[in-house]
Amino acid sequence: MFCYQCEQTAGGTGCTKGGVCGKSQDIQSMQDITLFGLKGIAAYAYHARELGSKDEEVDAFMHEALFKTITNVDFNFDHYLEMVLRCGKINLKVMEMLDKAHTSRFGNPFPARVFTGTKAGKGILITGHDLLDLYELLRQTEGKGINIYTHGEMLPAHGYPELRKFRHLAGNYGGAWQEQKKEFNDFPGAILATTNCVLNPPAGTYLDRLFTAGVTGIDSAVHIKDRDFTLLIEKALALPDLSENAGGYIQTGFHHTFISGVLDKLVGLVKEGKIKRFFLIGGCDGAKPGRNYYTSFAEAVPKDCVILTLACGKYRFNKQDFGEIEGIPRLIDMGQCNDAYSAIQTAAALSKAFGAGINELPLTLVLSWFEQKAVAILLTLLSLNIRSMRIGPTPPAFISANVFEFLKKEFDLRLIGDSPQEDLKAILAGK
Repeated sequence: MFCYQCEQTAGGTGCTKGGVCGKSQDIQSMQDITLFGLKGIAAYAYHARELGSKDEEVDAFMHEALFKTITNVDFNFDHYLEMVLRCGKINLKVMEMLDKAHTSRFGNPFPARVFTGTKAGKGILITGHDLLDLYELLRQTEGKGINIYTHGEMLPAHGYPELRKFRHLAGNYGGAWQEQKKEFNDFPGAILATTNCVLNPPAGTYLDRLFTAGVTGIDSAVHIKDRDFTLLIEKALALPDLSENAGGYIQTGFHHTFISGVLDKLVGLVKEGKIKRFFLIGGCDGAKPGRNYYTSFAEAVPKDCVILTLACGKYRFNKQDFGEIEGIPRLIDMGQCNDAYSAIQTAAALSKAFGAGINELPLTLVLSWFEQKAVAILLTLLSLNIRSMRIGPTPPAFISANVFEFLKKEFDLRLIGDSPQEDLKAILAGK
């Protein structure tokens, strides 16, 4: 690393600061942000490519950005800022590609009421993001007496017409990724992990019935190749039946194509004062203390406001009944992290309908931190100059203090406070 303050190689004989002066840390921070963003882009691009969608501009940018961060020949902060914002713009393009690939293959999603219990009989639990894996699993298990349950990031599958037409797509089991060791151990059927967010099983638990596919791998787990799920199906049939569990229901599937159909009603309710504000409460979930902030925040949102939600953070509150405002649910689940494209399209449609910029809308983003795909989404939001977002519960370790102060100054990016009620009060007061 190069030490800006001394203009010497970090730690070299001419460096009096040991390579830890602020400017060096800030360049390293910008490089790390870029790399995390690239990981997110790569994940979305992989799914799009599996569905036959790719783009030369996206591939070229990834090569350019990797070259810039690996070679360490440019130490200009403004150049890195440009790269970070371009990363956000490219991610928006990739999310659009993936959205179109999903809807072209599986149809436009529409709201679904999803069962959260279990049915008596054989079962397979599928987690991850790969809808093509799910489709093939549903197709290969049709008529075999096996119920298929989604988990975690796979929940939005229930909104797609070509997936929900399979009658043995039985429901959604469990919640966010960090609960999987307990949830997978409690689930007596076979388990398929299709993408990231899969953890190594504790010794003596469910490894013998865990299968992986695609880019996912767990040591000693059987890896499925070419979407041939024969071994997984045979295992599921050999395992004990699931018992009947009444469970409950949650909603998902509020895609931007559906929202566009009720846009006039939403705009009318806002103009009539019946909807005062929209809160997008979403992001990644985790096990560390502080995540209950988002549950408390959602619960405290006034009854005349609507909550939009995305990604695994919603599992903190999506089983609660928030009611409706004249037929519009107060909790609108738009999907997982890649479905942030739907939220952006919805915000753009509202902006056009009101003749106002996105930052002038009665809309506040409260986001929980973060893994690489969510980093890419944050960069997209910054590239669109969306301001006054709140993130937490702690700042990401790879953003230096100076870089965070820069983002705070340029984009009014804020950390959540200790009290969700006080933060909500400040938002509603326009602060």
